[in-house]
Amino acid sequence: MLEELATQAFWIGLMKIIGVNIVLSGDNAVVIALAARSLPPQQRKQAILWGAGAAVILRIILTIFAVALLALPWLKIVGGLLLFWIGIKLLVPEDGGADINASEHLMTAIKTILIADLVMSLDNVIAVAAAAHGSLTLLILGLAISIPLVVFGATLLVNLMERYPVIITIGAALIGMVAGEMMITDPVVLGWMGNYVPGIQLDGGKPALHGVNLELTCGAIGAAIVVIWGLWLAKRQEAAAKGFRQEE
Repeated sequence: MLEELATQAFWIGLMKIIGVNIVLSGDNAVVIALAARSLPPQQRKQAILWGAGAAVILRIILTIFAVALLALPWLKIVGGLLLFWIGIKLLVPEDGGADINASEHLMTAIKTILIADLVMSLDNVIAVAAAAHGSLTLLILGLAISIPLVVFGATLLVNLMERYPVIITIGAALIGMVAGEMMITDPVVLGWMGNYVPGIQLDGGKPALHGVNLELTCGAIGAAIVVIWGLWLAKRQEAAAKGFRQEE
């Protein structure tokens, strides 16, 4: 291990991994901030720290098996559907009843962070695995250094969300966009399009049809689905709550 630390290739690889995480962890910071935004300040800090720390550990494990996992069909489809659910759920206000234990909110936030980060890290882990060039030491060290970057980004976003609630909608749209892009690049979908869609081009897993980038298009559609569906459910819940209060 000490010999590896003394090589130039190790430090170049480490800088690559940190750079990849800075670029690709923005959506993860959004998820962490969204999930923790409704907690009291003290529990918010705990959710961000525990959620981000545990998420990075899961990301290390996932990265080790990244190539094999992403080769499996249906994985990105299932992950995309899960992200749709998370994005829509984040737009619907939680019932803040006094009978709900605060610790349950904290655990819910941490679970949301873990699930979403695990699903949204698929692009991240592939890039990190490539930069590590098979070095487990480099992989773990690079991801561990990235923890403060993700945590700081999440803390900053929580503070901004309190001032500008529209950021919540933008964040949910980002989650929907990632979901749409993931699903269209699943091996099952790419195989189906290659066999049955005339004129489809599959350049390195990036589908295009008559010059139109389908990955970006499906991302935009996914963002629209999450925002429209989530806001509709939020208004429906608000209307139901008003009707309930009037009956009382």
